[in-house]
Amino acid sequence: MFEYLPPLNEHNLPYPDTIHPIVVHFVIAMVLFAVLCDAIGYFTRNVRLYEVSWWNFCFATVSIFIAVIFGQIEAGLAEPYTAAEPTLNLHTLIGWSMSGIIAAITAWRYVIRSRDPKTLPVPFLGVGVLLVGLVFFQVYLGDLLVWMYGLHTVPVVEATREGVFQ
Repeated sequence: MFEYLPPLNEHNLPYPDTIHPIVVHFVIAMVLFAVLCDAIGYFTRNVRLYEVSWWNFCFATVSIFIAVIFGQIEAGLAEPYTAAEPTLNLHTLIGWSMSGIIAAITAWRYVIRSRDPKTLPVPFLGVGVLLVGLVFFQVYLGDLLVWMYGLHTVPVVEATREGVFQ
């Protein structure tokens, strides 16, 4: 069965480069922009920004599931060495959790929008701030995986294939 799969390249991937970071940057931008629009809309009473926020949350919800799927595929192909495993495991756990959290926040936002699209409760803004903190921590973990542990970089893939890393 494995002979039907495409061969892995120098990044240990069946396609030219990692897709997870590309998709996940859209999620990061959409979540941060949605929370920013909510905050600005709340303090300036510009309810049009609530609509912008709503659509950003909707697209972020769809996009994070795509990002998590590609993240799982690429994490499995990374062949992480012992030092990188705890960070990769935490990044994976938080990524799956964030897909549920963002979906729940979007659902909450839908209920708020259905009841009165011109108001936004303060607790929702507080949850948005907590979400931004979680996003920043997840970005930090992702940066560690690439810039410190070098997952899917050519030198680390070569060293792993040669048995340098255990």
